[in-house]
Parts: sequence; C-alpha cells; structure tokens
Amino acid sequence: MKKINLLIADDHTMFLQGIVSLLEQESEINIVGKAINGIDALEIIKTKKPDLVILDISMPEMDGIELSKILKKDFPEVKILIVSTHSNVKIISRLIRIGVNGYLLKNAEKSELLKAIHSIASGENYFSEETEEKHLANHLKIEKQVSILTELSSREKEILVLIAHEYNTAEIAEKTFISLNTVNTHRRNLLSKLNAKNTAGLVKYAVENGLVD
Repeated sequence: MKKINLLIADDHTMFLQGIVSLLEQESEINIVGKAINGIDALEIIKTKKPDLVILDISMPEMDGIELSKILKKDFPEVKILIVSTHSNVKIISRLIRIGVNGYLLKNAEKSELLKAIHSIASGENYFSEETEEKHLANHLKIEKQVSILTELSSREKEILVLIAHEYNTAEIAEKTFISLNTVNTHRRNLLSKLNAKNTAGLVKYAVENGLVD
C-alpha cells in the first residue's frame, strides 16, 4: 500500500509535536514535514510535494485560510485537512467554499483523525459531524434569507434600504412620495416578514444581505 505523504502546520508547538507523535506510529503515513507558520509550510510543500496537509487556521505570517487559497490555485493536487479550535460557522463555510477537503476540531479523537486522513487520501471529503451540521444550518439560514428577500416587494426593499440608512418616517415619505401611514404600514410588514423585533433588526438584516454597505 502506498504511504500517505503528510505535512503538518500548526503554530502551537505542543499540539504539533503531539499530532506528529500520534501519526508517526502509523505505518501507512509518512510525515514529510512540519511547520509553525504558513510561509514555512508553503516552502516545504513546494519541495516535498505532500499528498495531504493538515493545517491550523490561526498561524503567524500566513494563516491557514490564505495558505488554503494558494494551494487550491497553485497545488490543486494537494489535499487539505483543517484541524482547528475554531468552530465559527462563517469560518467553516468560507473554507468549504475555498475547497478544503476536510475539517476537524482539535478535540477530535485519534480514530476520527485517522479516518479523515484516509478518507481524504482516497479522494473523499471528510467533515466532522459538528462542523457539517453548522455549515448545513448556515446554508439553510442563507437560503431562507434569500427566499424571504425575493418575497419583498420593490417598494419594501426601497424602504428597508432607507431605514438602514437612518432615514426617519417623514424623510422616507418625502423621498418616496407616499404618506406617513403608508410608510408605517410598510415598516410593520417588514418587521413581520423579516421576523425582526425593531428597527435595529431591520438594519441588521439589510447589512447581512448586502442591501447596504
């Protein structure tokens, strides 16, 4: 069986040494390099050509996100497994969009780490149950937001943008040539449709969905 050539990059020395010790015991894994930052990792990748890299996200000089972008562009044959303490759904979703092949949290068991390595080396992706659930939940949330946005009338979107730009009711009425009562009706409809409690909730929705900068 062909050995899996592996590089590990993590700026926490104790974790790096620990994971190296764990994986050195595996006969089918060959550790070709280790690094404590993204720059060093990239240099090793250029010369050693590993099959798979295990990356932390928060590293000095070049973090795991930037390194993943470079690898996907310049070394697409190198597989990427992120092993991190970060469980932030936006970070996970961003890395999935970049094209990483797997994501584990650092509290994963050795058995799951080995399963992830072998799955990715064989051409599959591997995401821990927790990270997969968070990404799916975020994806569904975005889909729901997009769906709601398409249900808003052009007038409601216009008023939502004006509210987000801090126009008051009288100013909105003057700018859109409608009555104060009509503005208030649109505001109530927006609160209901967007499940917002107040104006701050409307502003938050507008910002999160790119309606305002």
